[in-house]
Amino acid sequence: MNIELQILHWFQGLHNPVLDKIMIAITSLGNAGAFWVLLTILMLIFSKKSKKMAWTSGVALLLSLIVVNLILKNTVCRERPCWIDDSVKMLIKIPKDFSFPSGHSSASFASAVSIFLYRKREGICAIVLASLIAISRMYLFVHWPTDVLAGILLGITEAIVAYFIVRYVYKRFIDKAVKSA
Repeated sequence: MNIELQILHWFQGLHNPVLDKIMIAITSLGNAGAFWVLLTILMLIFSKKSKKMAWTSGVALLLSLIVVNLILKNTVCRERPCWIDDSVKMLIKIPKDFSFPSGHSSASFASAVSIFLYRKREGICAIVLASLIAISRMYLFVHWPTDVLAGILLGITEAIVAYFIVRYVYKRFIDKAVKSA
């Protein structure tokens, strides 16, 4: 944990009024997966070409919610860095749930990688935003680096699993129904 605390303290050395506001805004996009959920809903409503991608993102976000927020956080029960070291001035409200793994990182990468699997260019933009959200969690002193890394890896895995689930459902049910009609 010592090296992780050193990394987090290094991030604290980057603080300045402009970057603080940017990081607060970036992290807020990941609150409850709000940006990614909204993006998924918009893709489902407004884009016929993006249905599979949107469903993949939706399934990946659901997997993230279940695996990270309902199972792992409550099983591992890891304390957040801001709970252990209260010398750091907090710029956001201190979260009440446990730290491992990062839900912001998991949800962001689950959706971003889902997009990448279908559309590389848009997916790269989404992965850049997901990366910024993940970094913001360390900058804001609410997650350990290993929380963020685990969240990223879980998000990638959730996207890949969701991709195969959606592909199976489309092949098994939807494509057959369209051919029969």
